Amino acid sequence: MNELYWKPAHELAAMIRRREIKPSELMELTIKRIEQTNPRLNAFCALRADGAVADARALDEKIARREEVGALAGLPLGVKELEDAAGLRTTYGSKVFKDNMPKSDSIQVARLKAAGAIVIGKTNAPEFGYTAFTKNLLFGVTRNPWNLERTPGGSSGGTSAAIAGGVVPISTGSDGGGSVRIPACYTGCFGLKPTYGRIPNDPTLGMQQWNDTSVHGAITRTVRDAALFMDAVVGYHPADPDSIPHPGISYHAILERLPKKLRIAFHPDFGQLVQHDVAREIQKAAAVFKDLGHDVTTIDDPVPDSGRAWMQVGATQGYAMLHEWLDKDRENFGRAFATGTEGAPRVTWKHYGAAYRRRREFNDWCQRVFERFDLLLCPVLPTEAFPAKGPMPTEINGQPLKDPLNAVVFTYPFNMSGHPGASVRAGLTDSGLPCGLQIVAERYREDLVLQASYAYEQARPWNNKWPEI
Repeated sequence: MNELYWKPAHELAAMIRRREIKPSELMELTIKRIEQTNPRLNAFCALRADGAVADARALDEKIARREEVGALAGLPLGVKELEDAAGLRTTYGSKVFKDNMPKSDSIQVARLKAAGAIVIGKTNAPEFGYTAFTKNLLFGVTRNPWNLERTPGGSSGGTSAAIAGGVVPISTGSDGGGSVRIPACYTGCFGLKPTYGRIPNDPTLGMQQWNDTSVHGAITRTVRDAALFMDAVVGYHPADPDSIPHPGISYHAILERLPKKLRIAFHPDFGQLVQHDVAREIQKAAAVFKDLGHDVTTIDDPVPDSGRAWMQVGATQGYAMLHEWLDKDRENFGRAFATGTEGAPRVTWKHYGAAYRRRREFNDWCQRVFERFDLLLCPVLPTEAFPAKGPMPTEINGQPLKDPLNAVVFTYPFNMSGHPGASVRAGLTDSGLPCGLQIVAERYREDLVLQASYAYEQARPWNNKWPEI
């Protein structure tokens, strides 16, 4: 049964519907796998093993009666610790909220459950998703299955470690500056950041979000798995006034319909440092689209820097949401998170206006790109995974970074612009660690991102190579 650990979600779901395996058998196997791997990976920070088994056995009976079940029926589901799942605490990776019990599921989790997925537990995340590596004072450090000394990325690091480690077939993620694409890249998974509003957001700690840079997204072993995930969760919800209507298509159904002779731009570096072997693998990955018959043009257009603007925009909402707790319980927050968040009151309307001008500059750059091209290719990250406990890289190829944010310079800009983007495995670095190619399309074109990712995956399949733990 060990080969089931590595089965894609869509294959497991099909096996369940064909009654080749019972949901309860898969769930018991998953629990065993968590017990085996969690002492080393620390991917999961909370479990509902008994409840998950009971849910799976109830589904066994439903399938035995040949009743209709959802597309994700019987799949064990991990939920990122920043997101609500009924019956499990939502701590946000923070000691301050260690006893916070939500009243209900998030919109995304409720929709995944309605499609038949069964919540098995919560996956670890940095405090309020603050860093690109997964470590917090409450649950500790999460590690990369490819090399336990390295990070699986953040903030959806518990999810990426669980997917790449063959622990669960699906798990939720979210992306405010790369938190789906970064961990997907560092663990060799597929990661999709949709357009803002495509998957509804929930209020956090009772506050409606105004910052439109953070979205839910999928981290999976294959592109088809992500398409199934998206089919289950997209569409308007009245709790989120920024959510958009259902696209009217099944992403899973249109995966193989990539248009021919696409115009594709490839920007190899945004004018920034890229680790030599990462650059090599990205170049080879981008060339696949030329082999597939598309027009690929290398561009070197200067890319506006939106890093400081992104930090200022994000910090203000975090402070507005948490200032009461910071005032009365600061010592229980992580030092880096508290320090960074407390800087938000110094962001004035003057700074905010400047940040939105920088945001407009990057949006104008994207507009010019997508007037000429259907897709944009670039690296996901400039380096391979760094140490599990951090810090983030301060130099690349022996040269110091001019700005710490240059370590994630290819991800956060598309949170500022709102364009959908995906991470596909580009290859392995000289030390055997994954690196990723980013595929970006115009807003609301998740269909094109998924189709291009799927075509790439068929040309260079990666699901046959995962790390031994």
